Amino acid sequence: MTRFRMLSAFLVVFMVLTATMGVGAAEALKIGVVGPRTGPVATYGLSVIHAVELAVEEVNSAGGIAGRKIELIIEDNKADAIETNNAFRKLISRDQVHAIIGAVVTANSIVGAQVAQMMKVPMITPTSTAEKVTQEGDYIFRSCLIDPVQAVIMANFAYNTLELREVAILTAQTNDYSVGLEDVFTKVFTELGGKVVAAESYSEGDQDFKAQLTKIRARKPEAVYVPGYYTEAGLIARQMRQLGMDQPILGPDGFDSPELFEIGGDAILGSYFTNHYAKETDDEIAQNFLNGYRAKYNADPDGFAALAYDAAMILFDAVGRAGDAAFSKNLAVARTAIRDAIADTKDLKAVTGTLTLDENRNPVKSAVILKVVDGGYEFVERVEP
Repeated sequence: MTRFRMLSAFLVVFMVLTATMGVGAAEALKIGVVGPRTGPVATYGLSVIHAVELAVEEVNSAGGIAGRKIELIIEDNKADAIETNNAFRKLISRDQVHAIIGAVVTANSIVGAQVAQMMKVPMITPTSTAEKVTQEGDYIFRSCLIDPVQAVIMANFAYNTLELREVAILTAQTNDYSVGLEDVFTKVFTELGGKVVAAESYSEGDQDFKAQLTKIRARKPEAVYVPGYYTEAGLIARQMRQLGMDQPILGPDGFDSPELFEIGGDAILGSYFTNHYAKETDDEIAQNFLNGYRAKYNADPDGFAALAYDAAMILFDAVGRAGDAAFSKNLAVARTAIRDAIADTKDLKAVTGTLTLDENRNPVKSAVILKVVDGGYEFVERVEP
């Protein structure tokens, strides 16, 4: 199968659109990507980087955008705030990028957003779900659902589908992502008629959760909501089982990593989490992405990869609609034109669903619930916006 046939339906339409803009010897579109290639959550960053590389390869193989190729500049921020600040400043000032995809984790994206907004450079985070990221300013966008949406979906799923009435919560008190999810889940679950019988916390990097879990066990919850990352969820699952706790674990998109199974083993089976993407979907765009990712990396993409591909598609679609202004020799003019076009994104057919960016630069689209089973994830249900 040729690379042209591997392009999604979106890209086919997109290239027809941009072909009408005229082709010349114009300079490349420079795009920066910031994410952890190394460090504690490198699996997230690698998924994002791989997906953006795939998207760029597909567009460039089809002739680029109006004849201009895309040049990708990748920075490893190691999931560190200082590294993130340095990466954004380098990409903007030295590399002269038109836009940035990243960062990956919420705390880093807030740092990057402050730099991007100050320097008026469009930024799209694929995976940072905390509300405050896009609140940094009008140059900041995302392709993922925000935390309140995920928390509302899980609270409703727990109460209405699983018919749970008493749950416990174990939160990373040092993580904005975790705290934000906890707040909304608690509010919605209790409004539905449920009860949070125990609320315990820990600090990022902790390895031993048995003291908190012993307190939770005494309250006999029907499930434990763990709004955090796979690194913590796997350990918590193991320690729960060691304490004789057989309750299911509920979580957010931070569970989505192959390393969840390596860390949690059989203890994590039976857990549920909210996510942005399920490979079981029969949508043509999603299937083309799945096939292309498998062909390039010999692995299945996770939700982070799907969101990163969508972030790239949002950006490339916007550049196409911005026209010649996106390639102005005045970089400030080009960046503003791209920003304005991104903000006007409506009904874009993407891997994770048809999306529209709202007035706060957050996508309105569907979400999915997945169950952790032996060998992977099982699609449970799709929740429409």
